[in-house]
This record gives sequence, C-alpha cells and structure tokens, in this order.
Amino acid sequence: MSVQNPVIHQKRLRFDSLQQEAFLNLWRTYDRLKLLEDELFCQYELTAQQYNALRLLKAAHPNRVPTLYLASQLVSRAPDITRLLDKLVEKGYIDRERPAENRRSVQAGITEKGLTLLTELVDRVRECHEKQLGHLSESELEHLTRLLQKVREPHEPIESSWHDNFD
Repeated sequence: MSVQNPVIHQKRLRFDSLQQEAFLNLWRTYDRLKLLEDELFCQYELTAQQYNALRLLKAAHPNRVPTLYLASQLVSRAPDITRLLDKLVEKGYIDRERPAENRRSVQAGITEKGLTLLTELVDRVRECHEKQLGHLSESELEHLTRLLQKVREPHEPIESSWHDNFD
C-alpha cells in the first residue's frame, strides 16, 4: 500500500489542468504585483492605466495622439478611453483638441504638468519594479519575459505594438 503525498494530492484537486494551474498562477502573480503598483499610484490619485497613457503621450510629445490609437497602445484594454482621459484632463495632465480637418477625431497631448508628474514618478516607479521583481536575476527576467511573450503570441493582434516583441 502506497501512501500518497497529501500536498501533491491536494494540488491535483485544486486545478482541473496544468493550463488552469499556470493561468491561475499568472492571475495570482498579477494580483500580488498590482498591489505594489496600486499603492504607489494611489499616492498620486492615478491608476496604472492613466500612468501608462501619460507615458505614451510623453513618448509622442510634442505631437498629439488620436485617442483611439492611444487606446490601442495601452498595456491593458481601456473600454472607456474617454473617461480615462477625462480624468487626466481634469487634473491638468493632458489636453485634447479636435483638428479642424477632421472634427470627428480627438487628439490628446501631455501638458507641462503631466511631464512634471512623470519626472517626479521616474524613481518611484523604478523602486516599485525593483520591489516587484528585484529578487530575480537578469537571466531569469529575460527568460520570464520570453515565456510571457510566447504565451501571449497567438492572442496578440498583429497590429499591436506588443506583437513586435516576439522573437
């Protein structure tokens, strides 16, 4: 009569498949890492998605970016890009305009106040990432990045700027 390891047996009962176990581990990891990010951005009354939008607008500065293009470039989907940008406009971090040649299009640009905020956040964000992933070696981080890209590849739209990251 063999004695089954209770930890292994319990693990098998917790997950329906290896894919489910991997997915739930990704989800749990995201949740744990997001807590640290939320703690930082909450101090500035920002969300991670708003910060991401500001970073993208800074990269385009001094040019403006169509709001729908901006939405397509965010790390995570923004079903209500208008509301996300409204909050940044209210805080004075961005402004928007409708070009005379196409009144249906809305273009967003970062303001000096938004640029100042990003400068203030640079070291804080770097420290947050160090807390999140600093315990991993450079080769582990590179390996993790490649694995995550591989996982995402069949699900990433061809037109996404993230699609360019695949080997």
